[in-house]
Amino acid sequence: MSLKRQLLVASLLMLLIPWAGLKFVLELDTALRDQAIRQLDSRAEQLAELAGDRLLGEPAIPAETPVIYVPPLSQPFTPDGYGSEWPGYDDTAASQPWQGTGTDDGLQLQWQATSNGQYLYLLIRLSGRQSRFFSPAAPEQPHDYLKIWLQAPATAVDQSPARQAWLIRPSAPGELYGQTDTKEPRPDYRVKGAWQEHGEGWQLELQLPQPPGNSRLGFSAHRDGDTQLATSLEPLPVLVGPRPELERRLEQQLDPGQQVRIVEPADWVIAEARNPGTDTSPEFDSLSPVQVLEQISLNVLRYLIQLYQPEPGLLPDQARQLDASSLPEQGLFRHPDDSRWLLVTKPVFGDRSLLLEQSLDQLLTLSGSTLGSVIARSTLIIVALTLVLLGYASWLSWRIARLQRLVSATVDEDGRITGTLPAAASRDELGQLQAHFAQMVERLHGYNRYLESFSRRLSHELKTPVAIVRSSLENLAHAQSEAERQQYLERASTATERLRQILHGMSEAARLEQSFDQADREPFDLAEVAAGATAAYQSLDSTHEIRYLGPEQGCNLTGSPEHMVQLLDKLVDNARDFTPEHGLIEVALAQHPEYLELSVFNEGSALPEDGSADIFGAFVSHREGSGEGHLGQGLLIVRLIAEYHGGRVEAANETHGRIDGVRFRVIIPVKPR
Repeated sequence: MSLKRQLLVASLLMLLIPWAGLKFVLELDTALRDQAIRQLDSRAEQLAELAGDRLLGEPAIPAETPVIYVPPLSQPFTPDGYGSEWPGYDDTAASQPWQGTGTDDGLQLQWQATSNGQYLYLLIRLSGRQSRFFSPAAPEQPHDYLKIWLQAPATAVDQSPARQAWLIRPSAPGELYGQTDTKEPRPDYRVKGAWQEHGEGWQLELQLPQPPGNSRLGFSAHRDGDTQLATSLEPLPVLVGPRPELERRLEQQLDPGQQVRIVEPADWVIAEARNPGTDTSPEFDSLSPVQVLEQISLNVLRYLIQLYQPEPGLLPDQARQLDASSLPEQGLFRHPDDSRWLLVTKPVFGDRSLLLEQSLDQLLTLSGSTLGSVIARSTLIIVALTLVLLGYASWLSWRIARLQRLVSATVDEDGRITGTLPAAASRDELGQLQAHFAQMVERLHGYNRYLESFSRRLSHELKTPVAIVRSSLENLAHAQSEAERQQYLERASTATERLRQILHGMSEAARLEQSFDQADREPFDLAEVAAGATAAYQSLDSTHEIRYLGPEQGCNLTGSPEHMVQLLDKLVDNARDFTPEHGLIEVALAQHPEYLELSVFNEGSALPEDGSADIFGAFVSHREGSGEGHLGQGLLIVRLIAEYHGGRVEAANETHGRIDGVRFRVIIPVKPR
């Protein structure tokens, strides 16, 4: 997987933050709903007591009682008989539907009622028969008329109050007044209205004085004294409508986002109040991009919460009549407009029911807007961070690809190192990697040069002894005396020994590198090893002064003591080759806090001053010494052993007292790398 994809995956993991926020919001929603149910239950108890006190003494309306529902008047109007200002005039499924009944011969009587607190208004329609008007000149002719009965509620004094009756007889379309239904009818100007033709029938708008609460009202349509269609007369329908005073008292007790209804046993709503709360949503044009994102996140949050909520029940949207007995005591419900509400029901005096609802949108607005803002802002930050990380990943990919091209450009098709890497401009990890690559390329370049020159060096080293052997054998064939033949044989033997030493040196370096893999590291005291080996060298060599300078013990090191003895052997052998007779060879050991320094100084010829000679390579010798045929393999072994112990080796000309010579230093860390 590329670095860019890895950073993309790492960026996507940050989406766990809004996911955790969503889980928290869902848990919070459950907790809020549980708390809201408890609060609603407590508030419903208070409202039920308040409503019970207000309705105390007023008898409830049984389920079988006929009712004419009287909602409050929503707008002022004048009764003109046309009825267009009435709600639901042309829509029987409207929020204020018609009430009515019909007969077997196709006649249908419908009505609506409303009140403004001062007057009662009726809209009555008869369909299925053309109207006939009353003619004062011929009162015996058939005509249509309407009878109306009004009975006040029973009191403690009068258990059976008398009924008032009016007669509505239109003589022509238009305005009219009611007449008393007596043997000698007379006009009652308190009852007025308008009669109009309506399709295959007629329509009447009527205005009456506002009757007392729980009064009963009935009417029937007649023609020629014969009742054609009427409301239920025995008992007369009860006028039922909302109680404005009760609604005002209930509204004062509601919290934002709550609504309450009081329902009679006959399912009629007699009080409805709501507190919609304040909509603090700003205008869209005034929102900043961040606020727009917050609003979108809040809407998405609402949708996700609704998705994980329990399936709500459906609450019918009926403003006049509601079957409260079919509803549970509490639960989650959905209105026809798809809004969700928490519902609690409580009994009220007279077998009435109180329904208290709390809007879930209001709960989320109060408690979730801040969370929505947090989630929106965190989402915006995550998107920005993702873009930054992708840009950073692209920049890193470009730098890595550039480094790859630079490295590839240093190697040709045959694997030769043909160039070097430029210095890194940055100091971060990639800059350090480029610097290490540059060092590696430089070392590989030097190693390639070494390999290319190795064959020349080996050829040069082998050319002389081979030529000596060849010439000696040729001369041996032409020798005339035993002395000449013996001389040629000795020369060939010397050259052969030289060849043996070259091959032995090469195989010794190879065996040494192989032995590193099998050697066991162990702790040892380098001071004891150096002191003991120096004493042995002095006892075996009487032609040089070999001495040890340093501590006798206490220089602990972890490694291979046998290899360290071999390192000293090569350094001392190299020193003997270049030290004149009775010259000084000094083995020294110095202890430092972080490393040990083992050095060998020998009196004799100096190293080249230009420092260009790689004296620790194979077949390299740049000093003139007493030893013939010096191979230059010993210092290579010294370097390999020092590197095995994590150290390094170096050489420099030095004046020791008044003695000029060369000092070889081996620096080994106390803790191996």
